[in-house]
Amino acid sequence: MYAKRTKVWARLHMKDIQTSRRRTRQLMREHTLLAPRRAGRLHGPKAHDGTITTPKPDETWGIHLTSTLTRREGTASIFVLVAPCTSECLGLHATRRAVRFEATKPRRQAVPFAFDAYEQGCAGGLALRHGRGSQFLSDHFQAELRFLGIASSPAFIREPKGHGCAERFIRTLTPPHRGGVR
Repeated sequence: MYAKRTKVWARLHMKDIQTSRRRTRQLMREHTLLAPRRAGRLHGPKAHDGTITTPKPDETWGIHLTSTLTRREGTASIFVLVAPCTSECLGLHATRRAVRFEATKPRRQAVPFAFDAYEQGCAGGLALRHGRGSQFLSDHFQAELRFLGIASSPAFIREPKGHGCAERFIRTLTPPHRGGVR
């Protein structure tokens, strides 16, 4: 019988048995009580060649979702759409709920800016790199990509470098954490 180590640790603490999570895990590993884990697999050299920029503008864009905690409003979800060639933000949308309808808003800002129109097929030849979140894989999001002529390019699982331009842009927005809620 396999058990989750944090659940076992919590139950030990409820019975006033003081131990660390690390020691709990070590003992469970020694007695083969840890649940089996699926090993990740490498995608090989074709998955990511180490570059996150593109040679020409409007060839590939990257969209990413992050969240932050504010004192007054609570959790805020932020969608960012970035052009890897120029590292500029083409669309930005902050909302309380990170749902599929909110995920389309940065793209609705960026397409008219880059292509002077928002109509069927106007962004043909463009690829949009996105994560594998439910917002980006939803039928609503994907249907709008097809309408605009944008190719969907989901990031590889467990390979954050493939989505690096948007990750790097978000890192420039957030100051280093110094403790406490901002």
